[in-house]
Amino acid sequence: MIQRHFRFGRQAVDNAVLVHPSDLFQQKKNYGFVVEENRRSENALKLPELNAAFDTMYWYQDSVFSRIEETEYSCFLDSVALIEQLAKKEGGRYPGEERRIPLIFKCCVPKQGNYQIKLTITPTKNMKDVLIFTGRRNLRFRGDIPAGKKFELTCIVNICDIVPRGKEQVYQHRSVDIAIVAERPEISGLSVVSISGPTIYIAGDSTVTDQPAEYPYAPGTSYCGWGQMFPAYLSGNYGVSNHAHSGLTTDSFRKEGHYSIIEQYAQPGDFYFFQFGHNDQKLAELKAKGGYRANLLNYITDCRNRHGYPVLVTPVARNSWKGNDGTYNDLLEEYAEVCVEAGKATGTPVADLHKLSREFILEHGLEESKQYFFPKDFTHSNDYGAYQMAGFLVKELKRVLKESTESAYHQLAEALTDGFGIWTPAEEIILPEKPKVYAGIENPTPPGELLAEVDRLEAAADRVAVLDMLIKTARFFPTNVYNDMFTDVVGHEWYAGTVECAYQNGLIDPNLVVNGYFEPLSPVTMEEFLVFAMNGCKSRKNLPKEQPCPLDGQCREFARPYVRAAYALGLISEEDGAVLKTGITRGWAVNFCRAMKL
Repeated sequence: MIQRHFRFGRQAVDNAVLVHPSDLFQQKKNYGFVVEENRRSENALKLPELNAAFDTMYWYQDSVFSRIEETEYSCFLDSVALIEQLAKKEGGRYPGEERRIPLIFKCCVPKQGNYQIKLTITPTKNMKDVLIFTGRRNLRFRGDIPAGKKFELTCIVNICDIVPRGKEQVYQHRSVDIAIVAERPEISGLSVVSISGPTIYIAGDSTVTDQPAEYPYAPGTSYCGWGQMFPAYLSGNYGVSNHAHSGLTTDSFRKEGHYSIIEQYAQPGDFYFFQFGHNDQKLAELKAKGGYRANLLNYITDCRNRHGYPVLVTPVARNSWKGNDGTYNDLLEEYAEVCVEAGKATGTPVADLHKLSREFILEHGLEESKQYFFPKDFTHSNDYGAYQMAGFLVKELKRVLKESTESAYHQLAEALTDGFGIWTPAEEIILPEKPKVYAGIENPTPPGELLAEVDRLEAAADRVAVLDMLIKTARFFPTNVYNDMFTDVVGHEWYAGTVECAYQNGLIDPNLVVNGYFEPLSPVTMEEFLVFAMNGCKSRKNLPKEQPCPLDGQCREFARPYVRAAYALGLISEEDGAVLKTGITRGWAVNFCRAMKL
């Protein structure tokens, strides 16, 4: 049995390592706090998959501001005071949600496996709105901890090798990571003991993966997959090992080495959760009834052969709506249906997460649903949304696992809980902007430009070029499958997927199609561009109420609502009436896309 025991503060305890604020993690020391100082100097702390999955916003890359202090029986971090100091330096607090700096502790263990951790906190002051994460931001507690009362959290964490994002080789992971978020997070004691028990291995894509977060942290502006919120609903001696990654399909999960890690470490009696579809639908060879279905069936067979218990999860729904009529645009329906059918054909439990998440989005509508997604993203949830989706998953699991004839599924169903109650999004979720005092610091991984070829900005724009810009601006989901709706767009052409995506999302008004011909490579006029652009815009936010404008007599009747909307939004002026029928440049279209602020 492996055991590690830590005590924090000034009061030593027999058989426990006494930890002080100055004990920063180093590989040779194998335990300690993680702050900006050692995060920059220790290579072992630079990969989020091997740590607590927190890092500073990029403009703080050279800053040191986390200051850990101690009491007689604990170590703490005054998050409120530290953020006030930052605000004073930067000229004002961040708007929107209250932000926090996490208290992070890390200790190494000698081998892969499941470990029972017992975290104790005896706070000297009330701790409100506390979030406790283990591993890569796996939520384990949400609530309040009163001053002077001993709080204990016991849970199971899984330590397992992983292929980090952007890497091709397997990295050895051998540490327990704790992150506590509160106004004044404290830690008093920690015990880590190896334990035997089943493991739930998770395979999936970016909607499932353990997403990193930036701090000062706020849940509404942090990407999050449901896989890292699932432990919030789990009791008993089950470990969770999440190997989902962004961009993965049922095929690449195996080919890129993620599944081989599960094959290496999984034991008889372990569980395998599979959720794919978001990226499979981009590839013709992974159509729902083709490669996607075949791969799911192969995974099920593999699991059964290993005496494991597979569970299929239908792909979580997007907040995607059609621009032309405002109806919900369900691009994953067929994949969800095939997933359910594959489960029925093999007697495998299927949690229909797609159904419940879709119903939730339809009930709340485009605007209200945005609170549960990362700002300006319509596929990837924030922490609120991932917690909600994990709750839906657990609701489904309680139902379908009990319908199985196998006792192991029943036992897992009994270990599922109601989590920590409703987690209501903040009234304002605002993506933070770099303060002016950090003007000289550039993002090390800047987002891609709408046009890579900067020297082509003065070139005339054609229909396909502007549709591609608008798709990226509105963050629509691209497709590689073309359904032959236009006579002059052939499926093998490079731009066919762009036209298909624009068509599915209602960007193409029927008046711009003549006798089935779309003319994708023809120059686009300002009037035509405004039709495309406002259709894309209204898929992402409500347009102003239609009112007459000075440009009414200078555009075609069908285009009038679009021109009025652009005018009301301040995107065009009265002077543009003279050039509405004139072709535009790529640079003009790029600037317009940026001005829409979708």
